[in-house]
Amino acid sequence: MIMKFKILSADLLQTYKSGIDLSKLTTAFESLTEAEISTDTFSFYTSVASVFSGKIEGEEIELDSYIKHKKMGVKFKPDYTKKIDDLYNAYTFAKTNKLNEKNLTHAHKLLSKHIVDKRQQGEIRTQIMYVLTDDGRIEYVAAAPQEVMTEMEKLYADIKLLLSAELALDEVFYYAAYIHLVFVKIHPFIDGNGRTARLLEKWFIAEKSGEKAWFVQSEKNYYLHHQNYYINLRALGLEYPELDYSKALPLLSMTAKLLV
Repeated sequence: MIMKFKILSADLLQTYKSGIDLSKLTTAFESLTEAEISTDTFSFYTSVASVFSGKIEGEEIELDSYIKHKKMGVKFKPDYTKKIDDLYNAYTFAKTNKLNEKNLTHAHKLLSKHIVDKRQQGEIRTQIMYVLTDDGRIEYVAAAPQEVMTEMEKLYADIKLLLSAELALDEVFYYAAYIHLVFVKIHPFIDGNGRTARLLEKWFIAEKSGEKAWFVQSEKNYYLHHQNYYINLRALGLEYPELDYSKALPLLSMTAKLLV
């Protein structure tokens, strides 16, 4: 099926598929189950996703401590757990709601509760956005403010198209990662974009392939290989108008290769 995308692309799909064993990917995905420690009110893998997505952004929290907090009610200083709690709430919301613009906006409101001012939660940014290195160098210049809404409308249109299409599992993983990548490059919010993009990737897989998607430890994988994660993100270029998506394959393959 040939799909007319507005911002995504199938250009790398065949090369991607040639490097992913669909049979192994399917077997690995179907074997995923929720952890025994999980209950009706606590999900181990949602905790894993929240903790490691936060750690990618520099949150100093350990999984063991967060599980004690979330499952056993162990008290820590609020600053230690609040941003991870917000992420946990956003993942929980995504599990029971359809992936669309309204719900993604709400998910950002949830996960950014203690990151940005209330007026900026779920709101498209109107400022110029730079991503900086730790020593203050410009690492990336995101989409210009006047372009953000148009670019996001393209992405939402492509997501809607893909949600109605019949896709093999390797294609699901390809497009999920592509959506993650394009979202990060647009950088639509003032902050919380990485957290939202990683949630969005998993949310798309769940919409297409079922609840086992929530057991994929993609956020932990990105954290454990965060140097490659950032190298793969940087590989496309410095400025949004000049991004070269022909160099996207290493990033697009990270989650599927985790399973196979």
